Amino acid sequence: MLLNKEKWPEFVEKLIGKNLWAPKLEGEAMRFALVAEGEEVSLEYGNTRVPPKGTAFPQTETMYRFQLGNTDMQEPKLEEERILLGVRPCDARAMAIIEKLFRWDYDDPYFLKRREMLTLVGLACNDPGLNCFCPSVGGAPDSAEGLDLLMYDLGDSFLMESVTTKGEALLAETKELLTDSDADAVKTKEKLFADAGAKIKRTVDHIGIPEGLPGLWEDPLWRRVSASCIGCATCTYLCPTCHCFDIQDEVEGFEARRCRMWDSCMFEEYTLHTSGHNTRPTRRERTRNRINHKYSYYVDKFDVIACVGCGRCINLCPVNIDIVEILRQVKEELQ
Repeated sequence: MLLNKEKWPEFVEKLIGKNLWAPKLEGEAMRFALVAEGEEVSLEYGNTRVPPKGTAFPQTETMYRFQLGNTDMQEPKLEEERILLGVRPCDARAMAIIEKLFRWDYDDPYFLKRREMLTLVGLACNDPGLNCFCPSVGGAPDSAEGLDLLMYDLGDSFLMESVTTKGEALLAETKELLTDSDADAVKTKEKLFADAGAKIKRTVDHIGIPEGLPGLWEDPLWRRVSASCIGCATCTYLCPTCHCFDIQDEVEGFEARRCRMWDSCMFEEYTLHTSGHNTRPTRRERTRNRINHKYSYYVDKFDVIACVGCGRCINLCPVNIDIVEILRQVKEELQ
């Protein structure tokens, strides 16, 4: 189906009534947030600074509340259904990747319930970013993995293709704004996104890396690549596939809550034992763990690399550490 861009404001207004979240400028950063007016939606961007994974896996969330002398736990009411508009393919694919963990040996009710209530409307990338490398890790500028509906920007219109029954339902609800697509639209799409893929110049040859990384455990490269790291955890907090969290009890008088919040393996206290022993005492060990987790441990457990090539960790690292460069050095050592 085709949506003429003249109809775009009406399309967005229809979705606003369904709890719409979309990229909008908040302060100096573009992030997914609740939309009240159509003009707040901005698709003139690459990736948002903060990935939309927080809509299913909030940075801080209350698991339940309890009171002194009361054995009943009060579980919070989860959010209503949401539509996420303008999700880039790498971020949608990241949700599908981390869902494997939250369905692993135990179904995580918090993530899975929120994920179930999301409808993801994607926007294919006509102009991938300078540090994007999604094809190297199994993605593409027009990948539909993890999405319910995918939009292709053809210039004067959006080509809308449903991926799931949720996407089909959304098209049915907005059908008066849509027209049937034709062969020319499909040809235009294919040409545009063949060109988009050709624009991606950064690549990672990951063949052999998952199996070979454990053999580089004591290699000097980890000291080299971590030398400039300041331990800020930007690379993990802004990564769409990082999923580590801490659980704490917060007491307020006679009431308390158990909550979980994002954590990072790049923090010194992440592996600090009560005894005072730390299994990853320096940034060398922590950098080694980050790369091994994404490119070896996760692959071994779930048969997929825990990286979607979005480039955020490269673009936003304050000391310019580059995961593509690290992986190039890993490949050289393995050879």
